[in-house]
Amino acid sequence: MKLREYLERFEYKIIQGTVDREITEVVYDSRKLTQGCLFVCIEGANFDGHSAISEAVSREAAAVVVCKDVDIPADSDITVIGTSDTRYAMAYIAAADNGYPAERLTTIGITGTKGKTTVTYMTKGILEQAGHKVGLIGTIEVMIGDEHIPARNTTPDSYELQAYFKKMADAGIDTVVMEVSSQGLMLHRTQGFTFDYGIFTNIEPDHIGPNEHKDFEDYMHCKGLLFKQCKTGIVNGDDTHVEDIIKGHTCRIITYGLKEGCDYRATDMRLTRGEGHIGVDFHVSGRTDMDVDVSTPGRFSVYNALTAVAICDSFNVTEKQVRAALKSVTVKGRIELIPVSDKYTLMIDYAHNAMALKSLLGTLKEYNPHRLVCLFGCGGNRDRNRRFEMGQVSGELADFTIITSDNPRNEEPLDIIADIVTGIERTDGNFVTIADRKEAIRYAITHAEPGDIIVLAGKGHEDYQEIRGVKYPMDERVLIDEIMKESL
Repeated sequence: MKLREYLERFEYKIIQGTVDREITEVVYDSRKLTQGCLFVCIEGANFDGHSAISEAVSREAAAVVVCKDVDIPADSDITVIGTSDTRYAMAYIAAADNGYPAERLTTIGITGTKGKTTVTYMTKGILEQAGHKVGLIGTIEVMIGDEHIPARNTTPDSYELQAYFKKMADAGIDTVVMEVSSQGLMLHRTQGFTFDYGIFTNIEPDHIGPNEHKDFEDYMHCKGLLFKQCKTGIVNGDDTHVEDIIKGHTCRIITYGLKEGCDYRATDMRLTRGEGHIGVDFHVSGRTDMDVDVSTPGRFSVYNALTAVAICDSFNVTEKQVRAALKSVTVKGRIELIPVSDKYTLMIDYAHNAMALKSLLGTLKEYNPHRLVCLFGCGGNRDRNRRFEMGQVSGELADFTIITSDNPRNEEPLDIIADIVTGIERTDGNFVTIADRKEAIRYAITHAEPGDIIVLAGKGHEDYQEIRGVKYPMDERVLIDEIMKESL
C-alpha cells in the first residue's frame, strides 16, 4: 500500500521525500521498527517516539509521521510527514491500514461516568434478541462472536481498535457497541471514523488528577467530543450538565430520562423483590410505549435500561425482544446477583470508591432489607483518603461492614484495613475485620440472616488479587462456590 493512501483522510504536509512510496507495515513502537515501515512518532507518558528518529533512519524505515521538529541526517531519503497531532493521525492511519472497517459496521459509542459497561451489555442483549450479530468493546472484555478477549483499556488504542473492527466485520458482525472513555476521546483513540450513535449516560467529578484530567471542565469537554463525532446523539436529559456535554454538537440529539419532555421517558417505577432476587420495573413512554422489568435494583438500573431502550428503538426491535433481553442480561461484577439462597440476597459489584459505594448502598437500602451487609477492602498504592471515605460511607449506610483485603499491591493489608477502620470509626457503624477475603466472604455467608442483602464490593469482574507485583488467581464467584461446597 502506498504512503499516500494512509494519509488521505487527515491534513498533513510533506517535510521531506515523497508520498508515492510503498509501505510494508505501520509501526508506532520504536522497538518494532523494520525496513520499509511507516513509523508514527507518538509522545507518551514515559517515552517520546520523536527521540527514535535516528533509529528509524538506521533501520531504513520508509517514512515517519511527526508533530515536532526533528533532525534528519542529510543523506537520508526517508519521507517525513508533518501533522498537528500524531495520535490523531495514527487513528486515521490505523483505519486506512485495516480498510476502514467501521464503514462495514453500525457503531454505537457510550460515554459517561457511570453505566457504560451495563448499557453496552444491555444493548448487545436486546439487539441479539432482534437477530443482529453484535460485537462488544469495553472495560471487562472484547467480544467477537464466541471469542472473549480480556480488556487492557476501556477504549483500546486506535490501531488495536481498528483491528478489532476489522476482525468483527470479517466475522460477519453487523453492529459494535463500545465504551468510550474520556481518556480515549482525549487521546483520539476513536478518530478515523464517525459513530452512528453516540450515547451519554451521566457525569460526575471523576478521573481528575495527574495523568488524567486537570479539572471537571476538561473532563466534560472530553466527554463532549463524542457528539462532534457521531451522526445521532442519545443523551440523558435529566443530567444537570447535559447542555455542557452537547455544546457545539454536530449530530441529531435524542433525549431520555424521568422528567417530562424527554423523547423516551420512564414512569411508574416500582421496586421488586422476591426470594434471593431484587429488581425494578417501569413504563416507557414517548417515542415508544412499553413496560420493562429489570433484574437489577434501583433508579440507576432504570436509567441504564432506558438508555438501552432508546438506543435499540432505532433498530426497530419489538417490545417482546426488549423485555426478554432486559430480564435475562447479566454483567459480570456489576450488581451481579449470585443465587446461593432464597433466604437472603448475595451480589458482587465493582464499587471501589466512595461515590460508587454510596450510590450502591443508598439504592439497596430502598429495598428495606433485614440488614444491609457490605464487604469491601481498598487497593494499595492509592490515595489513602479513599480508604477513610469508603469506611465512613459503609459505616453510615450499611447495617454491618466486613472489612477485608482487596489488591494490597506493595502495601501491608493490615495497614490498609487500619485506614478503613479510621474512616468507619467516625460513624456508629458495626464492623468486623477479616484480612483473608475468602474467610471474610465465608463469614458473610455463614452469618447471613433471612432478608439480608449482602454486597461484596470492590473486585467486581476482577479475577485476581495483586500482591507485591504479582497477580494471583482469585475470583469471588469461585470462592463462593468453594465455600458453599465446603459447608455441605
